[in-house]
Amino acid sequence: MSLGETYVTVLGWVGSDPDFKEVGQVPHATFRMASTPRQWEKTLQRYVDKPTTWFTVDCWRLLAQNAFDSIHVGQPIIVTGRLRTHEWTNQAGEPHSRVILEAFSIGHDLTRGTTTFTKNPPRPEAALTEAAETTATPFPADEYSAAPLPLSATAEPVEAEAA
Repeated sequence: MSLGETYVTVLGWVGSDPDFKEVGQVPHATFRMASTPRQWEKTLQRYVDKPTTWFTVDCWRLLAQNAFDSIHVGQPIIVTGRLRTHEWTNQAGEPHSRVILEAFSIGHDLTRGTTTFTKNPPRPEAALTEAAETTATPFPADEYSAAPLPLSATAEPVEAEAA
């Protein structure tokens, strides 16, 4: 995390199928997402939809490939990421900007339905860094090789005594 960045989690609906391409051999997917808050209207005795906020969601690397393969228009999703401002000048010289949600994580909203999960295959050994091979990792052993950590720097593991 960096200071001054805006991190958000947005619940909404997929508004367009992901557009997939490679940018310098790095997978990239982008799609539109709509989030419409609902509020209880006491005078009407029912929920009322508030204005919809539209986001352009950017995904990179493996998340881009998985989003492209997994999400489709109309599905309920949850996206966590950071807000970025993209600025440009059009051909007439007028400045423009838009806010982009750069996704860290995307998932189906399971309060709205069910889904099936398929684990990605292990990454090839060439993709692993030396640091991943010699340091602790929170990932399962079948995905990344890592040296086991000793229980303490000087003590041998102690086996439990039988009662």
